[in-house]
Amino acid sequence: MGLSGPCHAGEPHPVWKAVIVATQSVAFDDLPEPVLAAVEAETGPILKVEAVSAGLNSALSARVYTATGSVFLKGLRSDHRWVWTQQREADINPYVVPLAPRLLWHIDTDGWNILGFETVDGHHADYGPCSPDLPKVAQALQQLGDIPCPDILLRRAEQRLASYVDDPAAVAYFEGESLLHTDLNCHNLLITDRVHLVDWGWATRGAAWLDAAYWVIWLIAAGNHGPESAEAWAARIPSWHIASPPALRAFAKANTRIWDEIAGADPDSWTGSMTAAAHTWSAHLDGK
Repeated sequence: MGLSGPCHAGEPHPVWKAVIVATQSVAFDDLPEPVLAAVEAETGPILKVEAVSAGLNSALSARVYTATGSVFLKGLRSDHRWVWTQQREADINPYVVPLAPRLLWHIDTDGWNILGFETVDGHHADYGPCSPDLPKVAQALQQLGDIPCPDILLRRAEQRLASYVDDPAAVAYFEGESLLHTDLNCHNLLITDRVHLVDWGWATRGAAWLDAAYWVIWLIAAGNHGPESAEAWAARIPSWHIASPPALRAFAKANTRIWDEIAGADPDSWTGSMTAAAHTWSAHLDGK
């Protein structure tokens, strides 16, 4: 699961289990010489390197500057258990530009798998209740809902959530053919005059309303929203209104179990915030 903390701060098996393990970071200059040479073959001579600290998903996260501009680098060791997410991002990128930054190149050499993206000079989304970013995020999620799901290998939402529902039949709520991002951490949304949605490694095929529902949990956890406020923002996304009350309750309950599992394996303030948010929303829905 692509995760990197709330905004105040190999291919998986068919039945997906929530796992969070921080990836050990590597400085660009510490990459093997053949890898550095392969990157410069794509970028031209590199004049300056800036480490990018947000996120747990990449061993390499850096912005490199050349005489003609800059490139954002995102990389994992070729034997990393999540290296398949690199290929997923490469595969999906042509279908999600310009909502996502354009992938410029992709190399896999000498033990490293690296993506080079066009850079975006923006700030991470502010999920606070009065934030001017919220309408832009809602608009971006509506735009995402208008993108046809490409005919590429993607995980299915019902598989990801199957282990976390009371009734196995409830996974039918999550089935669909819509393209979903599913990791709406504010660090994955860069704001300029619009939203640039990054980190597509966990893109999923499923019910159209699911991204709006994932956003509710992030708004409660990271934006200090109450459930009603978070739902009001989700309601700006047309697909939200497709979800039935039982579907929302099943999804919220599944996420309490997902975040209980994640926080149990890696307890800290942000996993605690996400766990509390999921439970808050689930209790709110149960009380309706």
